Amino acid sequence: MDALVRLLQLLVLLLTLPLHIMALLGFWEPLCKSYFPYLMAVLAAKTNRKMEGKKRELFSQIKGLAGASGKVALLELGCGTGANFQFYPSGCRITCLDPNPNFEKFLTKSMAENRHLEYERFVVAFGEDMKQLADGSMDVVVCTLVLCSVQSPRKVLQEVHRVLRPGGLFFFWEHVAEPRGSWAFLWQQVAEPTWKHIGDGCRLTRETWKDLESAQFSELQMERQPPPFKWLPVGPHIMGKAVK
Repeated sequence: MDALVRLLQLLVLLLTLPLHIMALLGFWEPLCKSYFPYLMAVLAAKTNRKMEGKKRELFSQIKGLAGASGKVALLELGCGTGANFQFYPSGCRITCLDPNPNFEKFLTKSMAENRHLEYERFVVAFGEDMKQLADGSMDVVVCTLVLCSVQSPRKVLQEVHRVLRPGGLFFFWEHVAEPRGSWAFLWQQVAEPTWKHIGDGCRLTRETWKDLESAQFSELQMERQPPPFKWLPVGPHIMGKAVK
């Protein structure tokens, strides 16, 4: 099976050789950082139409975290275009974090369309090192379709745990690997070396639920869902929350 995967990977590499040469020479990443926000804006709109009910149900739990001030300090990791903003309840003070500064103009537009929220700031940083954010400074951390593309999900989850206050909530929605040994998993393995360039570092074969289960959360609730788009090589999704 491994030999078949390597052979098929080679065939895909040959078919997409210009992309891999550009990546090797360092030309592809700057181009990807520029076009990726536009791609995500299109996909996010389509995804929200399919996942609206599930997202509203998940994020409705945020309202219960508001204190006497009625405010909730919320950090969104890999905030992208702000596709989740419409699902957050009133009173959320949003801090956005993303390593790609090209998302900021999309965030500004999203905040203008969601006046029920307060926009705190946009932090350009990787999730593995959020030193700009203080310990225990957040009531809520949200992460949707992000852990597939970070360098270290384990380190990101450690940082999430650090910036959450005791009792704070971490909400997630991530795509994960197909079952090992399945033909679907084989095709994910074949596509991954090329897909990670197209998807700005996205890995198709991550078993992210294992990282969540081994993180230092006091409670973890998680459900498995089919992928919203059958025509993309991404696999099933996991959605849920964790409590610090």
